[in-house]
Amino acid sequence: MKKIALSISFILIAQLGFAQQHSLDWNSMKPEKRKEVIQKMKPQERLSLLKEFREKMIISELKVSPDAEAAFKNVYSEYQNTQNDIKSKFKSNEDYDNMSDDQATQQLNHSFDVGQELLDNRKNFVPKFMKVISPQQVLKMYQTEGKMRSKILDRKQDGTSNSRTKSTRP
Repeated sequence: MKKIALSISFILIAQLGFAQQHSLDWNSMKPEKRKEVIQKMKPQERLSLLKEFREKMIISELKVSPDAEAAFKNVYSEYQNTQNDIKSKFKSNEDYDNMSDDQATQQLNHSFDVGQELLDNRKNFVPKFMKVISPQQVLKMYQTEGKMRSKILDRKQDGTSNSRTKSTRP
């Protein structure tokens, strides 16, 4: 329960920066109205809001010192950009039933290659992160990212993040 309240707080903090730019009062806004405003945002604005949210949540979870915050943000942004560049190399073809065995094997091998690139990138960024945060904070950062990914996937499966997806879970 504490984690959920913490996540909501981070969303409000992240939205506050966007709200200040657009004269919105996110704190007094009802959740339905927030959702409506977010849905009306341009894709780039939504990405910016998500990036700001992720950044603030990571910084808070890791308790990054104010002195190291700017340097951390720079390295973290660079890390996120390279991870996204690598991920963009893999385009999933979900029409698996109509693939030949060779096509499916090629796509499977390509997914392993992209996965290895992502892992290698994480390894390459550890020394950069350790120049601004401790090894323990780096571990916690990767763990926190995993938790955020899981939470997002759970929300999508439950249909709370994607209205077109209906949950089949009880």
